[in-house]
Amino acid sequence: MINKLTTIEIEVRVATFFGYRECIVVPNISWGINLHECDLLVVRKSGYGIEIEIKVSKSDLKADAKKGHQHFDRLDRLSELYFAIPDYMKDCVEYIPERAGILILHRSEWGVEIQTLRKAVINKNRRKFTDQEMLKIAHLGTMRIWNLKRQIINRKKKKNKKQHAFAENQLSLAI
Repeated sequence: MINKLTTIEIEVRVATFFGYRECIVVPNISWGINLHECDLLVVRKSGYGIEIEIKVSKSDLKADAKKGHQHFDRLDRLSELYFAIPDYMKDCVEYIPERAGILILHRSEWGVEIQTLRKAVINKNRRKFTDQEMLKIAHLGTMRIWNLKRQIINRKKKKNKKQHAFAENQLSLAI
């Protein structure tokens, strides 16, 4: 059986690949900047934007082709489009638009590795994100941190409750 890559593993590896220490990289943009839903949005130091669509199944890839926006930003803020897919989906590249770059990811003994199968075609009409737009994107990214921290707290509370209940049960069995 194939040890399938998860969306989160792909997000983290792609964010590293594009340099989250140098760029603004935000997952799951769906509101706030008047742009269609993006699995990962990268804004480079230059101000140009890159959309990365992450697909982990053929059905998801086929469904993506039916989206009305076709990954075009009507404000031309996206310079490039990439699709990030696991290596076991290489036979599905015909569902990826010709203008899109393709990143192939696979698991190795060193972690999740990435290679560029095809470079994206640069949008000749692109424009840079404004400072105000970049600040909003960064704001949306920082909002995610607090939601994740809240989820961590809630998981720890549930785990502690389960451990406490287990300990009480063991104690009652011992008596």
